[in-house]
Amino acid sequence: MRSVKVYEEAWPLHTPFVISRGSRSEASVVVVEIEEEGVKGVGECTPYPRYGESLASVMAQIMTLVPELQTGLTRDALQQRLPAGAARNAIDSALWSLDAAQQQSSLSAMLGVTLPESIVTAQTVVIGEPEQMAASAKALYETGARLLKVKLDDRSLSERMVAIRAAVPQATLIVDAIESWHSEGLASRCQLLADLGVAMLEQPLPANEDAALENFIHPLPICADESCHTRDSLSQLKGRYEMVNIKLDKTGWLTEALALAQAAREEGFGL
Repeated sequence: MRSVKVYEEAWPLHTPFVISRGSRSEASVVVVEIEEEGVKGVGECTPYPRYGESLASVMAQIMTLVPELQTGLTRDALQQRLPAGAARNAIDSALWSLDAAQQQSSLSAMLGVTLPESIVTAQTVVIGEPEQMAASAKALYETGARLLKVKLDDRSLSERMVAIRAAVPQATLIVDAIESWHSEGLASRCQLLADLGVAMLEQPLPANEDAALENFIHPLPICADESCHTRDSLSQLKGRYEMVNIKLDKTGWLTEALALAQAAREEGFGL
């Protein structure tokens, strides 16, 4: 019999995280601990209001499966018991963690994956006034960040991006509009980004307006985020997006994320 704990934690952020949907100053997570014969696995998730999730709703989802987790619910069975989302993420994460601890192994070793010596990650420039965003980008670049992800909403696009590019002329820039734009004017915005050397644009339109991207000619790659959750999303993305953003709180953690990554590559999408 396993023991299972489910609880909330909140972690203050160093600086407020400001995007088109609002601002937050802490990261609130739900944690799942599963212990079996003295060996513990731990997982966590971040509920997203964008997908109708809250701390309370995710906790409730997880609690419905505690009796099954206590008696040995497997990762494969979990995929059928919960939909993709934060709750499944926390449980799947804890089960992978438990398996790795029991085998005294790492996840990469369990999966037969050789990790590179270094990984380039994108550092985020949050929404602010043009001079604030430019200063933030410059400060990140001066501390070693070479890939910057610029968050934008529906205003001051040109002013913000021109200021940022002037501040960090050598940085690789990607832009995340977080569903805040609309099809009208999208072509000119894409051209502006391309002219500024932006490498990729993420989720410019609301997910329910993806049809506007059908046969839309654009000078830089467009990446699906809110429009891509699991393998089931891919059929609706072909001809509209070149890349997909895989997030564990969308897929329900590693089990589906690995399957999505493989299927996306086979369909010709970048990750």
